[in-house]
Amino acid sequence: MASDLPVPIGVRAQEVMVGLLGRLPGRVRSAMAGPEIVVDGETLAVDARLLIRSLGDKESALVVEDSPELSRAALERNTPMLRAGRRPTRAVTVSEVCLKGGQHALEATLYEPASCRGTSGALVFFHGGGWVIGRRAGYDHVGRFLAEHTGHRVLSVDYRLAPEAPFPAAVDDALAAFDDTVTRAAEFGIDPTRIVVGGDSAGATLAAVTARRAAGREHGPVPAGQWLLYPATDLATRHPSRDTYGQGFLLTDDDIVWFRHHYLPPGVDRTDPLVSVVHGEVAPDTPPAHLVTAGFDPLRDEGESYADKLCAAGVPVTSVREGDLPHGFLPFVHLGPRFDQAVTASAHALRRMLG
Repeated sequence: MASDLPVPIGVRAQEVMVGLLGRLPGRVRSAMAGPEIVVDGETLAVDARLLIRSLGDKESALVVEDSPELSRAALERNTPMLRAGRRPTRAVTVSEVCLKGGQHALEATLYEPASCRGTSGALVFFHGGGWVIGRRAGYDHVGRFLAEHTGHRVLSVDYRLAPEAPFPAAVDDALAAFDDTVTRAAEFGIDPTRIVVGGDSAGATLAAVTARRAAGREHGPVPAGQWLLYPATDLATRHPSRDTYGQGFLLTDDDIVWFRHHYLPPGVDRTDPLVSVVHGEVAPDTPPAHLVTAGFDPLRDEGESYADKLCAAGVPVTSVREGDLPHGFLPFVHLGPRFDQAVTASAHALRRMLG
């Protein structure tokens, strides 16, 4: 599961430095973060200001030279910094598994908390990255954190990435991963009736689409819930938050355009519910949702529109806005107390969904 790339000495030094920043007194960290950033009456959290300031004047924190390959490599080189110098917790054991994804295998990592003895619920987790970049290895610390804080198993899944495998490859992989997890639940020590699908950003979109497809089909299992952190739910419509927060807050408007260009083949209907879950009818058996948006996020409005749509259809929804945080805060859990607080709250909500 570890990255195939060596970690440069400079990245290791940055990892240590980031870990130290998160442990400084609040007053010192606030001074280092620079002046307050206030938009629409909401102040960006100190943790986020520190992180954004550390990136310097980069036009994009995610896209490198218009290249998926270079963007993936850059993300992998910087992944160790997300650990902030912390060693993997011994409270969670890790094993590698392969799930069936139609004609191909899907690599996945199973996280089992030491506190979990016997059968448990499970989160089938899909990582973020705009359907173009990212791997489950970059979310290893997230899988461990969620397993430890929920007391349930977490199955983190790699799905095919665009542009090599554009839509609908990722949504097909996500549904296949859920179905195979249900089929092999006993093997994994999981209660098949307590499997939640979830993820962050593009991964949350895949989880929402999986829940929708499962609920809408005539036969087959349906997830017990959907755990969605700042999903992209509407690839057809430009919502106001893209104009308000589309520059300077980690995910830019240009990034969104770039990811969608690589993910969607020419001619695809962007109002297709498998592309944009906010469109179309909500199936009667759609599972309950915990949906979290970030205040300083260009995707904020479309995420909240989907929460409203589910509520209007009678689906139980817990909608939370982390108003002072930017898009993508889940993997930043170790980079400061505010990130930890937000992710911990979401983990507790997940624990309640898993029963």
